[in-house]
Amino acid sequence: MLFGEYSVICNSMGLTIPYAHFKGELNFLNKFRYTDYDFAMKSNRLIKDYYTYLEELDGNDNFNCKIDLKALKKDLNKGLYFESTIPQGYGIGSSGALVAAIYERYARGKIKSTRRIQKENITELKTLFSKMESYFHGISSGIDPLHCYIKFPLLIKNQSDIEIVDIPRKQYPKDGAIFLLNTGKPGKTQPLVKLFFSKCKKDSFKNLIENELIPLNDICIKTLLTADTEDFMQNLKQLSVFQLNHFKEMIPDDYQYIWKEGLEQDLFSLKLCGSGGGGFILAFTKDYSRAVNEFRKQKIEFITVFKSFTDN
Repeated sequence: MLFGEYSVICNSMGLTIPYAHFKGELNFLNKFRYTDYDFAMKSNRLIKDYYTYLEELDGNDNFNCKIDLKALKKDLNKGLYFESTIPQGYGIGSSGALVAAIYERYARGKIKSTRRIQKENITELKTLFSKMESYFHGISSGIDPLHCYIKFPLLIKNQSDIEIVDIPRKQYPKDGAIFLLNTGKPGKTQPLVKLFFSKCKKDSFKNLIENELIPLNDICIKTLLTADTEDFMQNLKQLSVFQLNHFKEMIPDDYQYIWKEGLEQDLFSLKLCGSGGGGFILAFTKDYSRAVNEFRKQKIEFITVFKSFTDN
């Protein structure tokens, strides 16, 4: 999710973009496949545990989806596992990708993912995926598996109004870019989400979310999609300042200095990627070359996930 982590839970807008650098697929462990055996066995055990949860969901009248559990169980006994380059606990949807893969292979009468998918089908998928992914986080918006399944940028206007959109990269300055910065350690979603909900019980924090975070989040999405570059970068900087001031528990200690430096130098703005606490951090810049040099100087591992360009 590019924008909307945490605030989307409070019915803000959200925006997701696909990360082509990472992928995952269901495979079978056998002697002809070169893979990490221990990883595959651990993945197989995890999905077997998840299978029990799916059995419970299948018996729930509010779960309007039929998963072929018989076929899934048979495949698990044959060594089914999830082959993935998506690091777990990094805020880029590792559990969402698994949920989407299981739905794609084992759901009966599944809704097909196409560029012209209807809004009502997107909403239905989100509801199903929310229930399926809750096993991993205690609570889930369903957005991560939805995005992994559809594979196009998604604009979440509210919980029941989601549509596929295009990001107008050709209209942006040539040196603009978005990065993923690797903190080098995974984060833990469930305790941080619980912390967020706990803080929201205080009126002072809840007011900050409703009156500052959500308006900043929403205007960043709107200006990004309309290619209003100056307004986008100004509001993004304010959003970055807000997270640094009020979401410190979600920002690794050694990145708080880098976060502050980027803002003071007006070189890049950082924001959480997923629940935070580790994993990846998103970085936005108007000056790709300078930002890259700074990341290398700080010995920060980074991935460029979006680079604007012009025809000139």
